[in-house]
Amino acid sequence: MKKFLLAIIVLSVLFIGGCFALFAGATSELDTPGTVGVHTPKADASKADAPKETAGQSNARQSAEDYLDYAAFSKSSLVKQLKYEGFDTVDAKYAARAVDADWNEQAARAAQEYLDYSSFSRSGLIEQLRYEGYTLKQATYGVDKVGL
Repeated sequence: MKKFLLAIIVLSVLFIGGCFALFAGATSELDTPGTVGVHTPKADASKADAPKETAGQSNARQSAEDYLDYAAFSKSSLVKQLKYEGFDTVDAKYAARAVDADWNEQAARAAQEYLDYSSFSRSGLIEQLRYEGYTLKQATYGVDKVGL
């Protein structure tokens, strides 16, 4: 009976100690990646130093991503659209940079969208893309990409 009680006490102490270590954040072999148990990742210094988005920037970036999923936009037309939606200029410009879009590919996509519903000459399509806010280089790339 004494051995049984001793075993219960030892198991209880080990269990309580293990629970305490888990909840207190003690480091042990459990904190080593690749082992079974709880792993507490160390903070990445580069992430800690990186500035966080404000709520306005985050919302503007998400809206910008949504718009780009739906249709082609030039950088300037995306900023205008975000401002129209009520985002301030700083957040709208931040979002247009943060989405890291390939504006040449956006111009090509826009060129194809125009050709899907209307006919254009090469110069007319370049002019239309320029009107939409694409640079001459982007508009030319887009028209070249669609084969005009």
